[in-house]
Amino acid sequence: MVILDLLLYAFTAVVFIQVVYYLFIFGSFAFLKQKKPSSKKIPVSVIVCAKNEAQNLKTFIPSIIEQDYPEFEIVLINDGSHDETLDVIEEFSKTHNNIKIVNVKNIEAFWGNKKYALTLGIKASKHDYLLFTDADCKPVSKYWIKDMSAHFNDKKSIVLGYGGYSKVKYSFLNKLIRFETVMTAVQYFSFAKIGLPYMGVGRNLAYTKAEFFNANGFIQHIKIRSGDDDLFINQVANSKNTAISFSNNSFTTSVPKSSYKAWYKQKRRHVSTAQLYKTKHKILLGLFYLSNVSFWLLAITLSITMYSWHIALGLFLLRLSSQYLILGFSSKKLKEVDVLLLLPILEISLILFQFAIFINNLISKPNFWK
Repeated sequence: MVILDLLLYAFTAVVFIQVVYYLFIFGSFAFLKQKKPSSKKIPVSVIVCAKNEAQNLKTFIPSIIEQDYPEFEIVLINDGSHDETLDVIEEFSKTHNNIKIVNVKNIEAFWGNKKYALTLGIKASKHDYLLFTDADCKPVSKYWIKDMSAHFNDKKSIVLGYGGYSKVKYSFLNKLIRFETVMTAVQYFSFAKIGLPYMGVGRNLAYTKAEFFNANGFIQHIKIRSGDDDLFINQVANSKNTAISFSNNSFTTSVPKSSYKAWYKQKRRHVSTAQLYKTKHKILLGLFYLSNVSFWLLAITLSITMYSWHIALGLFLLRLSSQYLILGFSSKKLKEVDVLLLLPILEISLILFQFAIFINNLISKPNFWK
């Protein structure tokens, strides 16, 4: 009986923590209305780093070329590809004079390091405002550059955007990938909104060239092969210099992984950088994850024992309703409402998936970016 009492008290504490996160932290984004900033029409350099992405470049680069924006260049970086990537880039440059080619040769000191290639691309760019996306990403509208760059001003030198994934019918993996993407976006948008920006995604991210060079580029974590987006933002972002953009026209979309193995490999690389975040960010993110795991473990345990079931059920519904409320508003903003249909199943699956990645990364470190 004493043990069951302790479990109920622990469940109450965990639910309290979860409700605080959802209503007071994630709610800062869920209930936020996007203020439409005035268009600056500042010259922008769009930077795309490609490694063995010939087919994706053929498919997605036209959506950047066709952007409705007065002055922009496209810096296409060939990062030591061994397919036809360079040939594709050169073909585009023949018919579009705003395309700049940066051909990066593999050198031993930086082999397989995307940050080295990006640094060369940034140095080669001619404009002070940089907008990043990946070779397998497509802006959802021709106003992507306009909407993202509009958030720059005298104080804001970093703009965090949303990079979603295309939908695949009747695919649980696709829903799981998009649910994880939504949860990640809700977290980094929300923390940025309350003055604690900690990451961005390279699929849709903007910052000034001055911000990059003032931080000495990626030098602080150049030996870490991943993290050109989240580790850099974790290093330089603060409450004063960071803006968020979540207007529909500012979104990008990517082709999701089609197998669990491929997605697992990708997420291993992404998750490995979190251990290098600032301590305050690791504590906040760690507490949320641990309270999430504890919520489900305690909920299942208490449901099996049926101990004080009416109290336990009330607490369970309180947390679940808070979650549905916040993720409902958030997913509507991000055009991902359909992931809510399988919310509990997706959440439990993601917890197990992330735990497996955590254990795997402890045993062996993930390697190259491609």
